[in-house]
Amino acid sequence: MKLEEIIKHLEAYAPLNYQEDYDNSGLLTGYASQEITGVIVALDCLESVVDEAIASGCNLVITHHPIVFKGLKKFTGKNYVERVILKAIRNNVALYAIHTNLDSMFNGVNSVICGKLGLQQARILNPKPGLLKKLVTFCPPAQAEQLREALFSAGAGSIGNYSECSFNSPGTGTFKGMENTHPFVGQQGIQHHEAEVRIETVFPVQQERKILLALLEHHPYEEVAYDIYALENKLNTAGSGMIGWLEEEMEAADFLRFVKEKMKVTVIRHTAPTGKKIKKVAVCGGSGSFLLNNAIAAGADAFITADFKYHEFFDADGKLMIADIGHYESEQFTSDLLIDILTKQFPDLNIRLTTKQTNPVSYFF
Repeated sequence: MKLEEIIKHLEAYAPLNYQEDYDNSGLLTGYASQEITGVIVALDCLESVVDEAIASGCNLVITHHPIVFKGLKKFTGKNYVERVILKAIRNNVALYAIHTNLDSMFNGVNSVICGKLGLQQARILNPKPGLLKKLVTFCPPAQAEQLREALFSAGAGSIGNYSECSFNSPGTGTFKGMENTHPFVGQQGIQHHEAEVRIETVFPVQQERKILLALLEHHPYEEVAYDIYALENKLNTAGSGMIGWLEEEMEAADFLRFVKEKMKVTVIRHTAPTGKKIKKVAVCGGSGSFLLNNAIAAGADAFITADFKYHEFFDADGKLMIADIGHYESEQFTSDLLIDILTKQFPDLNIRLTTKQTNPVSYFF
């Protein structure tokens, strides 16, 4: 099993261009052609996790959080980040992180939280812009269906729960083949008028190369006329946080006990109950205070996330209840999600969950 096969699968599930600007997801150490003997999955990459990989004969560690967020100028082992990188390189252990790109996926980190809480009709809380483009091309009617099918097969035409979406309008194209041309219709040196179909379809930006290859391969013309437009539309299946409905509304105290049980947490920091029952719930794994206004605007009764600062709790302003369950605690089931993603695709690969505790926060009761 080559590392590049695993990377291809992970990045098809959670494309790297879905990550936030500050993030550093992807391959951190190692090389694509490396033969993989086994995989350790963890939320964080620590020395103890790399040691575990070495001891168990695994040479790939996949984590949610990147061990490196910004550039390193020296490798002297003076801190845990440098020590992890040095140990991984010395022992030929590849490190891969799948962080905010997995956070952004509809079937990613937040979907797991929604599943644990049994939230119904869950959707993305803050859909991500800049992830869609539109292709416009022009084709003779007789070849239009074949071309559309090729574009759909390459990944174009999906809008929400609908696939193979396109708009088609008739028109007339004109062209004149100059010297050294071999026109599909018409004659060299004579202006030609041809009935054509204008085909419009959308596609994810990371699929652009594949879409263009399909267009050029299946279009009958020697020179293919096409336009690509960047869209301001938000992709409703990718973005930050999620929101959904509990099966039954709950009193605030019952809701907090429910969250403690389902999310396996020992303590919850929260704002005062608003006085209304909890039914609509927003969630965000990890640091989610930046989504508070989105949760309020969406009509959430409660917002489950982590890392709220003292003064940020005031911003709830009695409009919803913030339930801060802790960063590690909100993302602890992400490793199980990664195990599932990998084992379904690579059932014969040695994949194991770390036995090491990587939560840096302890609680005293």
